[in-house]
Amino acid sequence: MKPFYQVLFNTLIANVTTSYLWFALTFWVYLETRSVLATAIIGGAYMLFVSIFSIIFGTIVDHNRKKDVMMFSSIFTFAMFLLAGLIYLLSPKDALVDWQSWLFWAFGGTILIGGVIENMRNIALSTTVTILVPKEGRDKANGLVGTVQGVGFMVTSVFSGLSIGLLGMGWTLAIAIVCMGAALVHLLFVQIPEKRIVHDPELDGKKIDIKGSMAAIRSVPGLFWLIIFTTFNNLVGGVFMALMDPYGLTLFSVEWWGVVLGITSTGFILGGLIVAKFGLGKNPVRTMLLVNIGIALLGMTFAIREWWLLYVIGIWLFMVIMPIAEAAEQTIIQRVVPLKRQGRVFGLAQAIESASTPISAFMIGPIAEFMIIPYMRTPEGQAAFKWLLGEGEARGIALVFVLASLVMLVIVAVAFMSKPYKKLSAYYAKS
Repeated sequence: MKPFYQVLFNTLIANVTTSYLWFALTFWVYLETRSVLATAIIGGAYMLFVSIFSIIFGTIVDHNRKKDVMMFSSIFTFAMFLLAGLIYLLSPKDALVDWQSWLFWAFGGTILIGGVIENMRNIALSTTVTILVPKEGRDKANGLVGTVQGVGFMVTSVFSGLSIGLLGMGWTLAIAIVCMGAALVHLLFVQIPEKRIVHDPELDGKKIDIKGSMAAIRSVPGLFWLIIFTTFNNLVGGVFMALMDPYGLTLFSVEWWGVVLGITSTGFILGGLIVAKFGLGKNPVRTMLLVNIGIALLGMTFAIREWWLLYVIGIWLFMVIMPIAEAAEQTIIQRVVPLKRQGRVFGLAQAIESASTPISAFMIGPIAEFMIIPYMRTPEGQAAFKWLLGEGEARGIALVFVLASLVMLVIVAVAFMSKPYKKLSAYYAKS
C-alpha cells in the first residue's frame, strides 16, 4: 500500500492548492462584483469544461502510464497559475474587478483552465486504486480518497477565506504558485509500479473513444442508468454550487465563511473515515441511493430559517454523506469495468455527470437573481412563504434550495423502484 499512500499524499498537495485558489477566486468574484450571476457563471464554466474534456482525459489515462499523466497535469496547472499571476500584476485594478471586462474573464478563465487540467490526475488516481489495491479493499481505499479530499477541503476553505480577507488576491496567487511547484517537485520522487500499460487494441490512433466508452458502460447491466441517475442529481447539485456561497456570505463575513467551510469539512473527513473503516456494505448501489435520500432531506431543511447554526449543521451533515456517495460510485466501476477501459469509463461518466451541473448553474443564477430573489423581497412573496421559510434577507435562495431538494427526492424514489437498480445490484454481487 506504500505506493498508493504516496500517490494519495501528492494528490492531496495538488488538490489542496487548486481548491485553495479556486475557492479564493469564487469568494473574490462575489465580494468584488456582488453578483450571483457572475458567481454562477464562474462555477458553471468550471463544470462545463470538466465535462467537455473528461472524455479526452479518460482516453489519455488509458493510453499512458499514470505517473506521466499526473506529471503533465501538474506542469500545465503550474504554468496556468503563473500566467494568472502575471495577468493580475499587469492589469488595471478597475478592469480586473469589472465582471463585464474581458480582463476579468481572462484572469478567471486562466485559473479555471488550470483547475480543469488538474482534474485529469483525479481520473488517473481512480485507476491507480485498481492497480495498487486488492479488490476486496478498494471500497476502503476510496474512503481514504474521500478523507484526503475532506482534509483538502477543510484546509482550503479556511485559508481561502482568510487569504482573501487578510492578504488579498495577489498574495493568494503567490501562495498557490509556490505550493503547486512543491507538488510538482514531490511528484518526481513518487513511484507508481506500473510495469506496463494495460493496452486496449480499440484505442489505437484514437484521441477520443466515446464508442468504446459507451460499449464498456452498456456491457454492464444498469451501469448506464447509474450514471444517468448521478447526472440528474448533479442537475440539483448545480443549484447548490451556484447559491451556497452567496447564501453563506449573507450570513458571515468572508473570513468567517471560510472558517465555517473549514469546520464543516471535518464532516467530509469523518464520512471518508467511516467508509475506510466499515466499507460500503454488500450492495454499494443501495448505499448510494440511501445517502442521496439523506442529501435531499438536508437540502429541504438547512435553510428554512435564516439561522447560521442551522445552516452550519446542515452543511456538516451534507459533508459526512458526500464521500460515501462518491466512494460507492468509484467502487462499483472499479469492480465491474476492466482496467484497460476504466480511464475512459471514469472520463465519460465524469463528462456526462459534470455536464448537468453547469446547465443548472447557468440557469439558476439568472432565475434566482432576476426572478425568485426579487419576488421574495416583495411583501407578497414574504407573505406567501413566511410559514415555510420565515423572515430574512436570503429567503429567495432558501426557496430555491427547497424546490431543488424536492426534485432530488423524487428522482431517488424513482431510482429505488427501477429495474436497472436491481440489475446492477445483482451484477455487482456476482462480479
